Amino acid sequence: MEARLPPRRLLICAAALALLVVLTSGCGDGTPARAAARTKDPPLARYSSSFLSFSHPAAWKAYASRPGGLHFNPLVYLSTQPVHEPCSTKGKTTTCGFPVDRLEPGGVLVSWLYNGPPAIGLGPGRQIQVGGRPARIVETTGGICRRIGADRTVDVLVAVQPLPSALVEFTACLRGPGLAQDESDVTALLASTTFSH
Repeated sequence: MEARLPPRRLLICAAALALLVVLTSGCGDGTPARAAARTKDPPLARYSSSFLSFSHPAAWKAYASRPGGLHFNPLVYLSTQPVHEPCSTKGKTTTCGFPVDRLEPGGVLVSWLYNGPPAIGLGPGRQIQVGGRPARIVETTGGICRRIGADRTVDVLVAVQPLPSALVEFTACLRGPGLAQDESDVTALLASTTFSH
């Protein structure tokens, strides 16, 4: 025995199904549209100094800095917000921290530092290459960047000369939303890095 729906009931079911499709695809705050726009490749800028060069999203502005102390030698900062000098001196004591007090939502802070004391190893982390040099990367939830409100910390130590030697340290502090895209941008930045020495 076949069950048949009357034409009127069939039309009502089809209309309800069409309405359901429209509601589920069109409702919300536009997050999928914003996410799709954010996953497009961002416009890039190129940073170059006498020591290193790399490409980065144009929205991450580069800030030069002066050496802050005996073992604190910043090469460059990149950020989605303005930065300030990270070091302060009181009497004979100099203390250094981050060049932003708090990351804004969706904020990024990248620091390239040249560490003065010689190191005999790169320490823990996954082995990678940066600019053709051996490096180690450690990615953590929170991490040291938690101090400024970041959700993610990416730390990389690069041996730009044969060990034992001073190391170049790269730290990226990332705050959501948009962590996946920012992590992808960090990976691309590291892949584009070259050293002149």
